[in-house]
Amino acid sequence: MSKSLQDEFIKKELLHGAQNYSPLSVVLEKGKGVYLWDVDGNKYLDMVSAYSAVSHGHSHPELVKTIKEQSEKLAITSRAFYTKPFASFLESLTRISEFESVLAMNTGAEAVETAIKAARRWGYFTKGISENKAEIIVADGNFHGRTTTIVGFSSEESYKRGFGPFSKGFVEAKFCWSGCSKAESIKSFKEKINKNTCAILVEPIQGEAGIRVPEQGWLQELRELCDENNILLILDEIQSGLGRTGKLFAFQHDDIAPDGLILGKALGGAMMPISAFLSSKNVMDHFNAGSHGSTFGGNPLASKIATRALELLYEDNLIENSSELGNYFKSKLRSIDNKIIKEVRGKGLWIGMELNQSDFNAKDLCLMLLNEGLLCKETHKSVIRFAPPLMITKNEIDWAINKITKVISSI
Repeated sequence: MSKSLQDEFIKKELLHGAQNYSPLSVVLEKGKGVYLWDVDGNKYLDMVSAYSAVSHGHSHPELVKTIKEQSEKLAITSRAFYTKPFASFLESLTRISEFESVLAMNTGAEAVETAIKAARRWGYFTKGISENKAEIIVADGNFHGRTTTIVGFSSEESYKRGFGPFSKGFVEAKFCWSGCSKAESIKSFKEKINKNTCAILVEPIQGEAGIRVPEQGWLQELRELCDENNILLILDEIQSGLGRTGKLFAFQHDDIAPDGLILGKALGGAMMPISAFLSSKNVMDHFNAGSHGSTFGGNPLASKIATRALELLYEDNLIENSSELGNYFKSKLRSIDNKIIKEVRGKGLWIGMELNQSDFNAKDLCLMLLNEGLLCKETHKSVIRFAPPLMITKNEIDWAINKITKVISSI
């Protein structure tokens, strides 16, 4: 790796850009399938996938073709007009998701904000909660984005420092995770419910917190709790949705259906940002002209790409591949016999390897794997996330396992 060339671009970014990220020291220039190349031509296996945004692989030829064709025809109009691509996108997404209605935005955080607005309006206009009294219950360890409203109900203090005051109307319950059983978690949520509760908003698997997978049946019991108390269950599947966990949606592992679903990342096929909030007409019809919107939300270019991205989930068998190779990848990681590894967990091709932090820092291990040609990223100092594009092959996973084993064995 030519440090002079890499350093040149890193220096420019440090000089001219805000320092709100801490990237690994590699300057990427090209991507194809599961691989990325840096400015010196070095090749890497991508195990980050832009936090699930690259589920289809980099520069998928069908999506490259789609973006070329649609950009030459019509890219942006705003929602001041109807467009054919947007109508087709809505039809496709409602059909495969079995939700009645979609409100399209651009980023995941925007879709979360949309879900919050929808839940509150439903609370006021359908449930009859007194104006400005609506409450939404969230889980500790949550990550739903970085707007001021969303970080306001985060339990991570570093996300909140210096950004207050924050919006009211959010209360925190315990996520079903290590040290908190399913029964304890449900009890915690139940204790937070009152006459002003309009929704429970959770991730079915907590990604940023370290690929935290709750006990089987936890979502089912949350569903029952919401039904008993006339509360909306809204699931944030921005990272977990669209095949990442080996099913179209992570909630399908528990055989339930939420009242609202938040999607993003992979919906844009690694080409364009597009996100969506999905729900019933009963919830969505509380939006009226002027109550919510986005200049770029549902634009023709993003809509066309998203429609093709949804089709490719099935044409390329990405969901089945995620399930099959996710199980294979987890079993191979678990077979690495080294005291540095505390736990391997996840669903599909969304895997967290937690380290015994007293032995080693996860970021240091990521840097060592970078030098071996494997890109991955740590979270909370002790967990390494492995989330390759869903079209990865068994041979490519075997190559990755060899590199991971080599690095861990050298420590």
